[in-house]
Amino acid sequence: MSFFQYQNGELCAEKVPLTQIASAIGTPCYVYSRAALEQQWHTLNDAFGDYPHTICYAVKANSNIAVLNILAKLGSGFDIVSEGELRRVLAAGGDPDKVVFSGVAKSASELEFAISQGVKSINIESVAELQRVQEVAASLNTTASIAFRVNPDVDPQTHPYISTGMDKAKFGVPMEAAFAAYQHAANLPNIEIHGIACHIGSQITKTSPFSDSLKIVLGMVKRLAAEGINIKQLDLGGGLGIDYQGEQPPTANEYVQTMLDGVKDEGIDLPIAIEPGRYIAGNSGVMLTKVEYLKHNDSKHFAIVDAGMNDLLRPSLYQAFHTIVPVSKSSDQSKPTLFDVVGPVCESADVLGYDRSLAVQANDLLAVLSAGAYSFSMANNYNSRLRPAEVMVDGDTAHVIRQRESHEDLFKDESLLPE
Repeated sequence: MSFFQYQNGELCAEKVPLTQIASAIGTPCYVYSRAALEQQWHTLNDAFGDYPHTICYAVKANSNIAVLNILAKLGSGFDIVSEGELRRVLAAGGDPDKVVFSGVAKSASELEFAISQGVKSINIESVAELQRVQEVAASLNTTASIAFRVNPDVDPQTHPYISTGMDKAKFGVPMEAAFAAYQHAANLPNIEIHGIACHIGSQITKTSPFSDSLKIVLGMVKRLAAEGINIKQLDLGGGLGIDYQGEQPPTANEYVQTMLDGVKDEGIDLPIAIEPGRYIAGNSGVMLTKVEYLKHNDSKHFAIVDAGMNDLLRPSLYQAFHTIVPVSKSSDQSKPTLFDVVGPVCESADVLGYDRSLAVQANDLLAVLSAGAYSFSMANNYNSRLRPAEVMVDGDTAHVIRQRESHEDLFKDESLLPE
């Protein structure tokens, strides 16, 4: 997280002290670095060199339109999983011709909107979905560009909740079924076969799962070509991990080279699309929170903070680890204590971090690192709590890119029963 560093004892986002942001807009809040987002995108883009490719940022990782706009200006494409995400991309200036539409339960209305907007590819997850796409495209008197998301039954060696490429997962079409589905799709009047897609999971920290799945996908490409079905693009998904707790995932160059070596070995030179989300956004943001109370039980010490599992769900949902650090390095040399950093939500699962060595007092600010991806995008209003504000730092300037919700926002769409 090179764009979040201590300067004169104060943790800063680029050139802006985080204490300044917390003082101006309160806590909890999310803070992102524009330079970090751009740097991460460029490392992937540059790794491809002049090989034809499209980087389709996974909108679900962080869908704020300011984030999407920054990436769109770089020339990024987008991976979406709902009509709402497509509308965000369009509002942010994204090009629909660089959008792939993933997801297992696309409704007819979502498909109608996506096809009418001219998305590059609809990544189909079942034969039933293929039939729906055909029907919707026919009703619009147009052709839908599609790829099948195949399931290669490869273990990505990651958390089971974010493992998507094994036979037991709800995602994708098994290889043999996909072969038959491609043959069927080739005979449908309103379907254009564009590509083949494969995404096996998230937070992957080795290259072997990528290379293993790629071999299977390329085998399918050759098999289809023998039947006269020519694939135009390889969508190889995302999933490249980041460092949360000392992990050593592949570099962008190592990750991309794995793909380029794979296609070269098989003599296939098709354009490649990838769908990174966490890699671009994860270490480009932090969450700020304030210590409300310290509580000491016989067997535990608690730092009770104003951010909870509704603000950052990953630790409760995935047992995910986030480094937690003080925003200000105190000159007080008091001995650190092992604290459970816990939130205000009325659930025992509301823990941001167990057994963290911290020298903290009430009202101190803490930063939860690596919180740029799958963090605000999963935030909710459980316990009728307000979702946090979001801030984008650009050099020495901080911009509020989402206002904190008000209490009136919580029930503005609700109604009392008539008398």
